[in-house]
Amino acid sequence: MKNIKSPLGIVAIALISFIGLSFMSHTADRAPKKMMDQMAVLNVGDKAPELSFFDPEGKKRNLSDLKGKMVLIDFWASWCRPCRNENPNVVRTYEKFHNSSFKNAEGFEVFSVSLDRTKGDWIKAIEVDNLKWENHVSDLKFWSSEGAKIYNVTSIPSTFLIDGEGIIVAKGIRGNQLERALQSLTK
Repeated sequence: MKNIKSPLGIVAIALISFIGLSFMSHTADRAPKKMMDQMAVLNVGDKAPELSFFDPEGKKRNLSDLKGKMVLIDFWASWCRPCRNENPNVVRTYEKFHNSSFKNAEGFEVFSVSLDRTKGDWIKAIEVDNLKWENHVSDLKFWSSEGAKIYNVTSIPSTFLIDGEGIIVAKGIRGNQLERALQSLTK
């Protein structure tokens, strides 16, 4: 610690800091644009990035296949107690708005992205919680989930409501907030 207080120690720390910051800046400049875009925080008004993963039966499901519908992208996991507590609200909302007409969308769907690690736990939670919709996907990578990286998800449950054009119209809404948002967007 004595050396750090000396002028030479201070110069050494400044030089090391400068080199480190220069390297980080240079590396960020060279990172692929797609990677940089995916690391950005998504906001209301942004175009929702594509999600394309397999469902429990091995069928590829694409978010873009739901274009024209109001879609709740729901990041969750079987091991997440708050997620499991929220699932009855999502089911109720799905049943209420599934066949509704919206300002620029026809029907309401849920695109569930699981951050599970095991297929068995994921499937069991879908069944136990009676998650009726067809769009359940996961890459079974836990917090290393590609979908979570794309959407910059750092906690779950995490939701993004997108309209028929794929634009994020709300995020982080659950329960009554979700129902009110959907009600305000109906024709």
